[in-house]
Amino acid sequence: MRSTLPTDRAFISAVPAASTHSWRAMGCRAGIALALLASTAAGARAASFEFVPAPQIDLNRVYRVDKVTGEVTSCQYGLREGAVGSVGLTVCYGSGEGASAQAPSEYGLVASRHTREAGVFRVNYRTGEMSICYVQLQKEAVVCTAQANPAASGPEEAVATGQAPGRAGPSATPPQNTRP
Repeated sequence: MRSTLPTDRAFISAVPAASTHSWRAMGCRAGIALALLASTAAGARAASFEFVPAPQIDLNRVYRVDKVTGEVTSCQYGLREGAVGSVGLTVCYGSGEGASAQAPSEYGLVASRHTREAGVFRVNYRTGEMSICYVQLQKEAVVCTAQANPAASGPEEAVATGQAPGRAGPSATPPQNTRP
């Protein structure tokens, strides 16, 4: 196939060529544009969130986790006091003890299937660590337990005896690591 580009020296000398300076300027502009695009993409990744509803069936609450920092917050629907027929309002709780930003990683939220549970699990997909997060109404904030990894805990921590903390009755889980 024959090229359609003019190769005649007279034509090339007649067309003003772009100066080296203008090519550098275009390269600089392209570099700046690429840098801005990359920083925008990085900012979008850093600000990505995951949302999970609380498993409690009579609670209109949604938890949010920053997928990079692990910071957990929550919002729920609220009624306006004394305002009959009003739209209502969104009540949000910021991150409190244990719910603030953690070491950068890959975090997510998992809701249990327990219909009376108002909290969710924050999971670290890279390390396997988990913590339980819930809204502590007295502090008006989301709080989370310390992160734990079941694979790293010893057998002395796994033994369940008597009533489980926070439960109304005895634990349904039989004691572990014991012989009959």
